Amino acid sequence: MVVALIIACEVGFWVLLALGLGARYLLKWRRTSVVLLLCEPVLELVLFAVTAWDLKNGAEPGWEHGLAALYIGYTVAYGHYTIRWLDGHAAHRLAGGPPPVKPPRYGMARAAHEGRLWLRTLLGAAVACALLQGAVWYVGDDGDVSSLHAFQWAAIRTLGIHGAVALAYLIWPKRAPAGMSVSGAGDSAPEGARGTARPATTEPQTKDATGPRDSRHTQRSV
Repeated sequence: MVVALIIACEVGFWVLLALGLGARYLLKWRRTSVVLLLCEPVLELVLFAVTAWDLKNGAEPGWEHGLAALYIGYTVAYGHYTIRWLDGHAAHRLAGGPPPVKPPRYGMARAAHEGRLWLRTLLGAAVACALLQGAVWYVGDDGDVSSLHAFQWAAIRTLGIHGAVALAYLIWPKRAPAGMSVSGAGDSAPEGARGTARPATTEPQTKDATGPRDSRHTQRSV
């Protein structure tokens, strides 16, 4: 049941997201879109409640409970980031907005971007480990909690691997190809930020030397 609910929550996340963005940019129902997007966290609360209820009814702690904790941690850390990223693309595709600014690819800006992503992974791992530890205390000595501890270590290993990747970008910054400026590669843009359009500017035009005033002057001279 827990596995089926995890799948239902994932499907529900994308369905609510599609409905929310469609209501905002296709139907221009901004309030409705806000309500739909605010329903996203309810899915995680339902999953948490069902998981706790399953354990309370005497279910043996298993991998599905650990997976539920990891899923909740991931959505807490990356759910809003994903919604904001897709909102920028929807605004561009459906409402004629500016194209979203791409994440930085080179230099220290890329390292900072990777560091911010690692902080999100840290948040997700912390949430997952806290939920798993709560489940361990809840079950106590009445059941086998080895699978819950295994998922805690899985979250910690994922955090460590992601941290090593982010640290590598800091120690060995990725260089831009020859002839490409770092600022021109979108490195100055914050992560997930939506682009802003700049109005085209033109230099003030001066009247041609053969304009009306000059022509009259020429006639008088003749």
